Amino acid sequence: MSANGARGTILVIGGGISGLTAAVEAAEAGCEVVLVEKNAYLGGRVARSHQYFPKLCPPQCGLEINLRRIRTNPRVRCLTLAEVREIRGGPGHYQVAIEQRPRRVNDRCTACGACVDACPVTRPDDFNLGWTTTKAIYLPYDMAFPQRFVIDDRACPGVSCGKCVPACPFDAIDLAMALETVTVDVQAVIVATGWDPYDAARLQELGFGASANVVTNVMLERLAAPAGPTAGKIVRPSDRNPVGSVAFVQCAGSRDENHLRHCSGVCCLGTLKQARYVREQYADAEIYVFYIDIRAPGRLEDFYAASQADPRLHLIKGKVAKVVEDAAGTLTVEAEDTLTGIPVRQTVDLVVLATGIVAADTSGIRIDGGLQKDEHGFLTREQALAGVLVAGCAARPTDVATCVRDATGAVMKALPFCAE
Repeated sequence: MSANGARGTILVIGGGISGLTAAVEAAEAGCEVVLVEKNAYLGGRVARSHQYFPKLCPPQCGLEINLRRIRTNPRVRCLTLAEVREIRGGPGHYQVAIEQRPRRVNDRCTACGACVDACPVTRPDDFNLGWTTTKAIYLPYDMAFPQRFVIDDRACPGVSCGKCVPACPFDAIDLAMALETVTVDVQAVIVATGWDPYDAARLQELGFGASANVVTNVMLERLAAPAGPTAGKIVRPSDRNPVGSVAFVQCAGSRDENHLRHCSGVCCLGTLKQARYVREQYADAEIYVFYIDIRAPGRLEDFYAASQADPRLHLIKGKVAKVVEDAAGTLTVEAEDTLTGIPVRQTVDLVVLATGIVAADTSGIRIDGGLQKDEHGFLTREQALAGVLVAGCAARPTDVATCVRDATGAVMKALPFCAE
């Protein structure tokens, strides 16, 4: 046990909901925690979502609770804009090299925004998937933690501009900040690197890329979010007109030997949740859900049953073969109803592709024996080195509530490696 009473140190890789949970649980169990996140803020993909299912509450509530626990716990050290490059050693004695990119804004920042007014350069806002823009110096989102601005080096011309520097009344901008390598010694590692959506650009037969009105489930979350590109109004991206009908295409690239062979498990409930977004905004909207199977395990069956009761929600068992757009911008979804054997051609205003979940890239982490993966690219529970644990969607596609339980379990498994 260290001089400050901590049981040992745990490295948590990833600052999404699984990583946040692991960090706060480990710290409150008496461990020192080094939390490493590649983005400029904590919260991961949950921070970009509009609502959870089945409660349909905003994720900021749960995030704020965890962020407060991190802010008030001196045992948690957060490194944003950082990535783990190498893990050496063995159980109970790991040496970790972390590469941290420069934020170019120091901890004197009060998020007053004076720098934004002075900045002459704009950039696509990746938090809103490029639908909106920010200045080159920006706050990732309103509730971001750390609540500190960051400079996008890809957009900022640097010292050749420098207009933000004298504009800051707190001397918080340091354009000379450089890339750093941080080294830490830890007793255990929890990998909570999360997930990425399947690349919809590979689904040209479903109209993605050919029509602005074919979007993904991830994109619809931002359209529905109050802080999103349309202030929460679900509209056709091409003309910002209201939608009277929406088709959800399930298993877009999933359960398909040409794309992803696995089922992502949460897409069905995600679609039923998003169907409610649409129906809340448009009382007369017709919703068509094309599915292979509906996955609603356990307590989520009630959410499915309640969704089925909506007379304007049409569940069609059948895999979509094609989505085409005519000259007027009308989309036609072509499928076959496998229960009746009858071909279906449904015209709609908007198509939402329920793309599957793939594990985030961990190829940049060098570790003895490598990180072990299953046939679908997710990290296995049993890694080559003891004391290296996996949590959340890094191990398998799952919902937020399960990620929280899973991360807590990973901490319990890590604690013996931090014993006195």
